[in-house]
Amino acid sequence: MSLRAGFAEVAITPPLGTHKIGWIRDIVIDEIADPLFARIAVIESGAGAVAFVQLDTLCIRWTQTDDIRRRVEASYGFPGGSIMVAATHNHAGPAVAHCGDVRRDDGYVETMVGNVIECFGGALDNMQEVAIGFASVAEWNISHNRRVVMRDGTASTHGTFCYPEALYVEGPIDPEVAIVAARATGGHLVGAIVNFACHPTDHGGDSIASGGFPAALAREMKGRGCPVTLFLNGASGNICSGDPCRGVELSLEQMGKALATDVCNALSRMSFAPELALGARSRTIQLPYRKVTPEEIEGTIRGAQRFVDSAAYDRGMPALLRRIRERKTQPAEVQVLSLGDWVFIAVPAEYFVQLGLRIKESAYPRHALVVSCANGMVGYVPHKEAFARGGYETTLTQGASLAPEAGDLFAEVALQLTEGISETGCPR
Repeated sequence: MSLRAGFAEVAITPPLGTHKIGWIRDIVIDEIADPLFARIAVIESGAGAVAFVQLDTLCIRWTQTDDIRRRVEASYGFPGGSIMVAATHNHAGPAVAHCGDVRRDDGYVETMVGNVIECFGGALDNMQEVAIGFASVAEWNISHNRRVVMRDGTASTHGTFCYPEALYVEGPIDPEVAIVAARATGGHLVGAIVNFACHPTDHGGDSIASGGFPAALAREMKGRGCPVTLFLNGASGNICSGDPCRGVELSLEQMGKALATDVCNALSRMSFAPELALGARSRTIQLPYRKVTPEEIEGTIRGAQRFVDSAAYDRGMPALLRRIRERKTQPAEVQVLSLGDWVFIAVPAEYFVQLGLRIKESAYPRHALVVSCANGMVGYVPHKEAFARGGYETTLTQGASLAPEAGDLFAEVALQLTEGISETGCPR
């Protein structure tokens, strides 16, 4: 089974005047720091095929994912169920969904989706025989757990040790920088996929549009000989680039260069295989909402943390409570794409690192990688223990409304799907 792969990218930079998303309050873009892109990788081997669509956006809604899949299948005959659509969780992008006071820009979304469909055709046109390589390295210096535990047992998101009551950092990071690279028969790279867990919050609160450090990584890799580099964010719900222990934060350019150096170090010792089994499985599950208390509605529960504008939370509360009352549960897709022994697990959430590490450990001997903010978005999904401490990610909002057991439900289904893919890439 010879391997073929095609990579492509297309600009999805929003025009000036577009509303931003990622900071709860309504902000209008009046400056473009650097272009935003959609990047696509398509890999085929025999009867198997998988594809990754990476967007320099905060999130992707499940309806937009479904639209992309249907239109790709109708236009090119590529199986929609084998496509993963993942946002980098870039906080300096356009309003692709409702968020706090920000309303979705449907005109921008339709243009973006149209560009993605055309770019997918470009990736198919670029298909060529390749060998695929896998490697990972540990990166300890550019990401940090952002939840600091105080002496009273509560957690402060983006807390620092300048606070006299700060006690310790709540949990771990995931240091793995995982790389999948495609090399043409002539020996040159045609593209790469990078998986790493960290929030891209650059330019989040200002009026500037940017692709953040994932875009800086792609630019840096292009200068080092890799024409298209996709960034798939890991379980980064409680991970950021700011160091709460030392009070420092790297720029997006520094982050991009550090990750590019990691990737190149991995490439220098990577072995490539000309054959690979590919597979895809998915399941839609129903996640329970939390049992809401008056204290949560008012934002007065122990450990509650409201950023930017507390009144914006109150404005969104009636719609949130109505949704919980009427819908009862939240649907969410869990998807697994397998490339040999490596599996990419898509979770439509800002998934906590503790849960991502649980999946990676439990999936052994498969090499599991978690892709957050993929194929939809249900908001923050912390591990159970976080709810007792509070913090921003557990505070009731439109983006944090699921029950404490939701994270483990995601993990259990992901592991079942992973176990269900055989060594040939086909469902067992």
